[in-house]
Amino acid sequence: MKILVTGATGYVGHNLALTLARQGKIVHILVRNPQSAFIPDHSNINVFTGDITKNETIRLAMQGCEQVFHTAALVKLYARNSSDFYDINVEGTRNVLEAALQTGVKKFVFTSTCGVFGPSLHVPISETDPRITSFDNDYDLTKYSAEKLVSEYAKKNLHTVIVNASKVFGPGIETHPISINSTLKRFMEGKPVFCPSPSHYISNFVFIDDLVRGHILAIEKGTSGEKYILGGENLSYAAFFETIRNAGASGSLIPIPKQIARLYGYWHVIYSKMMDKEPFFNEKGANSIYCNKSFSCLKAIEQLGYTITPFPLALQSTIHFLNPPVCLTPAIH
Repeated sequence: MKILVTGATGYVGHNLALTLARQGKIVHILVRNPQSAFIPDHSNINVFTGDITKNETIRLAMQGCEQVFHTAALVKLYARNSSDFYDINVEGTRNVLEAALQTGVKKFVFTSTCGVFGPSLHVPISETDPRITSFDNDYDLTKYSAEKLVSEYAKKNLHTVIVNASKVFGPGIETHPISINSTLKRFMEGKPVFCPSPSHYISNFVFIDDLVRGHILAIEKGTSGEKYILGGENLSYAAFFETIRNAGASGSLIPIPKQIARLYGYWHVIYSKMMDKEPFFNEKGANSIYCNKSFSCLKAIEQLGYTITPFPLALQSTIHFLNPPVCLTPAIH
């Protein structure tokens, strides 16, 4: 079977493409830079140069494919040209959907984010719960708009499934300056790490192996037109760092109140513009950190057979990847 994976030079898409290839699938990947160091390396992976904003390259890469995993997106909080979010995350998704419909693709899985649901209140959010706040960043807003497109194509008889990922961690390539993995590595190395204060805010953390397996289950068992939350355990920041400390970390925590985080974000944008760099954090980014984001994976568990790796076990695997043990070869005399 031939399968197209967009976004294979990204964290999730890279792991997904390699997993499918190792299962014996022929995987087509669409990449903008064929020389990228992040291209997954496997004999079953065929590289096509192109872009989801260019229709002709999508169709070429999609020829003969029965399934499509669309993981490509502009993933960050800020862009100099905010229209980039719409062009890539919405119009790019429309292009991939239209190509799938025209080339006879049988099943299509769209990777979205739990950010589209917004903050949670007293119980974990499920797929049917309404958002209770306005959007505070272009990434979440455009992923929400892209989901609407995917649902429209389900009505056009394209078998589409949406999966919503929470905060991802685990073995894999590093493509962002701020990530759960980078925080873990810094804390394990005994370095100081910023932590929201108060630390009782809850977030959901999904192990990359679970997320990849969830994608494959979604394309195998998912009902067309449905969406499934693929997450892990709901943990407070306090519990998150305590578990890491129990695993042997010696880093220190620097508690940061929300107002300080917002001021830093505001300053960072100004400084980055002065240095002609693109900021990786802004004042609105604090809004997504200083709130509860608790999610329920019950629908995916019951309908797809999705399973969650206990956080301590997933953490051990991640720590081993980020800080592999040093093996010293004994000298031969």
